[in-house]
Amino acid sequence: MARPITEEEKQYAQELLERARAAQKQIANLTQEEVDRAIQAIAWATANEKTFTRLARMGVEESGLGDWHGRPNKRFKIKGVLRDALRQKSVGIVEEIPDKGLVKYAKPVGVIAALVPTTNPALTPPGMGIYALKAKNAVLFSPHPRAKQTTIETVRIMRTALNKIGLPEDLYVCAEKPSIPLAQELMAICDLTIATGGPAMAKSAHMSGKPAYAAGQGNSTMVIDETADIEEAAHNSMLSKMSDFGSGCSADGNLIVEETIYDRFLEQLQKEGGYLVSDEQKSQLEKVLWKDGHRTIDTIACPAEKIAEKAGFSLPEDKKFLIVKEDNIGREHPFSTEKLGTLLSIFKYSGFESALEMVAKIYETQGKGHSCGIYSFNDEHIHQLAMIAPVSRMMVRQPQSKANAGSFTNGMPMTSSMGCGVWAGNITNENISLKHYLNYTWVARPIAEDKPSDEELFGEFYNTETW
Repeated sequence: MARPITEEEKQYAQELLERARAAQKQIANLTQEEVDRAIQAIAWATANEKTFTRLARMGVEESGLGDWHGRPNKRFKIKGVLRDALRQKSVGIVEEIPDKGLVKYAKPVGVIAALVPTTNPALTPPGMGIYALKAKNAVLFSPHPRAKQTTIETVRIMRTALNKIGLPEDLYVCAEKPSIPLAQELMAICDLTIATGGPAMAKSAHMSGKPAYAAGQGNSTMVIDETADIEEAAHNSMLSKMSDFGSGCSADGNLIVEETIYDRFLEQLQKEGGYLVSDEQKSQLEKVLWKDGHRTIDTIACPAEKIAEKAGFSLPEDKKFLIVKEDNIGREHPFSTEKLGTLLSIFKYSGFESALEMVAKIYETQGKGHSCGIYSFNDEHIHQLAMIAPVSRMMVRQPQSKANAGSFTNGMPMTSSMGCGVWAGNITNENISLKHYLNYTWVARPIAEDKPSDEELFGEFYNTETW
């Protein structure tokens, strides 16, 4: 349980809020063109290759989590957020529906409390900052203590970019003395919270007393049926699993493979750099990956060879992720739960109904509301999975962790924050994007009466027996 907040922290939180509010009021009259120019400046300042590479690597060095070489590739997400933001209106009239007599006006929400995760201190602030500035909001960033310096430096660069184009730096304010009680206070006093992080953080955001968008826990599960392109599925599984050493909730955790292609797929997965662990090694891994039912922090988002070393065995040089055969699903079988690292569990199924049952059981165990995927060219299988999967997003023939938060090859909104719906106690199951940073005023003009007859409304039940 978090300690009580100190009076000094309360005063500090109010000072940060007052600075952000004053800055936000100063941009109330910016035009759409001025807002769009501003977000281009922020995006360039943070997403240019030199700066983002420095920040991304700084984040890995500071937190000890993630792939020092691969994390700089995440800068594509800032460019994607900018693309989506530039293509939408956010000032004045943003939508008209003439046949309903409706006109929709966009308004800022105010000051946003943005909780920054330890895994993305270089990506989350500009991603949130672009959408927030597009909506003429201010943002108060609360860093994760384990990635505090990287977050502070990222926000400093964003503030410098604002200053250079003549906008108030305090549109982006960073809490440089973060703590759990301070984060809770910021969520309670700001107008809206957007929180990216673990289950405890999401719960805290929803209990703040203010509106909040927060993510749910992942446990991404992929179905690979008999129609799949085996080489594509294996390669994409590797790409998803190895992205930042599996640090994200979207990274593949479980692969459910049809029995007639299981052996060939498993062989291909090993060609992609997977190491199939023995039963003895599986037992050793379980002891170092989980303690008291929770993932051990020193094995999250780290290279497979380090995990193997902790477990007491070594990996060949050409192996970069671990594969565990699993038949059981449930809380008592941790390899069916979220991994957050360079480890995959592989299951075998016979008959697509069996695959659907396994998916349902996995999400009853963990990850409900987040995401799943399928490698299939059978549209009926894709439809059946979409009908039963209790998830907010489902990727078809794509590397999960590089796709479900938006990519340049699918239509999902670009984001670094994903709602998981009522399944996970969230207010939305959408990718958190521009519309979530805005208030709207609906203006309704009179239209011709649209009133169906009672016969049309009640259908066959009209004028039947009543009681």
